[in-house]
Amino acid sequence: MRINTEKLATLHAVEAERFIAAHPASIALARRAGASLVRGVPMPWMQRWASPVPPFATTARGAEVIDADNVRYLDLALGDTAAMAGHAPEPVVRAVAEQLAHGATTMLPSTAAIDAAEELTRRFGLPLWQLVLTATDANRFVLRLARLATGRPKILVHNWCYHGTVDESFATIDPSGTNGAAVTRIGNLGPQIDPAHTTRVVEINDLAATEAALAAGDVAAILIEPALTNIGIVLPEAGYHAKLRSLASRYGALLIIDETHTISLGPGGATAAWGLQPDALVIGKAIAGGVPGATYGMTRELAEKISQSIELDEIDTGGIGGTVSGSVLSAVAIRATLDEVLTPAAFPAMIAAATRWADGVEEVLARQGVGWSVTRLGARAEYHFTPEAPRTGGAAAAAVDHNLERYLHLHALNRGIILTPFHNMALFAPSTPDDAADRHTAAFDEAVASLRTGGVLS
Repeated sequence: MRINTEKLATLHAVEAERFIAAHPASIALARRAGASLVRGVPMPWMQRWASPVPPFATTARGAEVIDADNVRYLDLALGDTAAMAGHAPEPVVRAVAEQLAHGATTMLPSTAAIDAAEELTRRFGLPLWQLVLTATDANRFVLRLARLATGRPKILVHNWCYHGTVDESFATIDPSGTNGAAVTRIGNLGPQIDPAHTTRVVEINDLAATEAALAAGDVAAILIEPALTNIGIVLPEAGYHAKLRSLASRYGALLIIDETHTISLGPGGATAAWGLQPDALVIGKAIAGGVPGATYGMTRELAEKISQSIELDEIDTGGIGGTVSGSVLSAVAIRATLDEVLTPAAFPAMIAAATRWADGVEEVLARQGVGWSVTRLGARAEYHFTPEAPRTGGAAAAAVDHNLERYLHLHALNRGIILTPFHNMALFAPSTPDDAADRHTAAFDEAVASLRTGGVLS
């Protein structure tokens, strides 16, 4: 399906004017912010909103966000999974408030950390855990430990993966290379080293390429999401993970599963839902109910290998941890989220809502004669600008149309619906209202119709 870019720009301009008219307070705040914040935002990625300026949030509860102009939004982004438990979930608010009255960090262990670790073991199966602040931290630390345990230098990742700000993951396949040769990814800002020295890259679902990369004998660990989620959802093919586990064991590489987004599959993420057997597991964002908190777990065998290589006086200078990592504040937030919010009982309704959302999008596409596809992953779903869902990261990246995406997102925003600004994903929390999927379906129907009547799609 061809896109008329000029007509798309015209439609976007109309929606931009609609946003400006409805958001004088956010416009004023953006001007003020420009004097003290780089490009007017506290983090660079906040520039990615499709609106002329980002709406400035004042309140977020459940699945609703209210901005400075008192515009109310159904939030289907949920902090790009950080708020998958919903905004300000009462059990987490209560637990954090109670803990703050007794101190936030002491450099000492807490009973809350034990409680959190025990629940993580029940959900994911791995026996030993560490608490940190972000999944980026967790991934960085686990990769250091993998190199320590194996004595090997390289990390194998999927093409167009995302594992936070982990240097080894900002790489794509070198088209002129072999055996997983890597080149730096577009947008890799000021890399400290060429990822060709640290990384091998293969496509998800390409087992032949994976084996060839592992056969080089220099891969310490395979770091993967069970399904790609940040280039659009790309699902593993049947039998992929079992064969990947076998290859990792055969070639002596550790298998590290990053569940930060795939926790949407259920209380134990893809690891429990699909019976995965990682050597280590990382998860962040969602498990602390929006409070900075993350964790990584490992097998006893890996923990023993690591312990044999670390001297006690090296523990605090080895590039792992930080003085607020493992704080009791993060621990109580994790415990409350797992015990009272993202419970096993909560997931069926979340998954049903995501399914209804996906069904609604598919119905609109079929009725409007638009050849796009939809992918589901538990409580999250996504549409792609391709007739069939991509089966590799490279295919998903090739299907991205930033201008089309920005128009659809701005159209939704102007009708009170927030989608993740980086791609076409919707995520459902326990507190998402029952009519959420239908509200999106109606708005999406209007948006697709505008593309057809406006001559954008042909």
